[in-house]
Amino acid sequence: MISSTPLIVHKNEDDPKKCTARKLKRLNLAEFIGFIPRSAIVLYPDSEIRISKNDSSFRYLLAMDVSWKNIENYSFKGYQVRSLPYLLAANPVNYGKPYKLSTAEAIAAAYYIMDMKEISLKILNVFSWGIQFLNLNRNPLEDYAKASNSDEIKKIELEYI
Repeated sequence: MISSTPLIVHKNEDDPKKCTARKLKRLNLAEFIGFIPRSAIVLYPDSEIRISKNDSSFRYLLAMDVSWKNIENYSFKGYQVRSLPYLLAANPVNYGKPYKLSTAEAIAAAYYIMDMKEISLKILNVFSWGIQFLNLNRNPLEDYAKASNSDEIKKIELEYI
């Protein structure tokens, strides 16, 4: 079963005042590490495989906290990478933009889709806009959580795009 504490590789590329990863770490809701464990699922926006319930068998969920401008500079060859399906951001920087989620939104969405909703809510509740993320995405998140694998999620995703 996947750990309830997400791992984050933090690269200090974003505004520290707006960094959701830092807030999660400060509140002991995430752990910063300097490497990617082989037993982790890595959230990566360009992966062809969507995160699903199947991925809850991995040991860790890992997010890369890097600037959207620099994501292409990182290689994840040899790691188990997963992307999130179509969701709208609720964070103040990218509000309403599809796929442009903050680190906290991405982690919360992944847990929600893996049917670990309590952890997702715990993460989102520390942000003033966190519940808005759920309100914007409630229907797709519920549908994605019912899917058992990446292919099913891709089919559901097409209904929302």
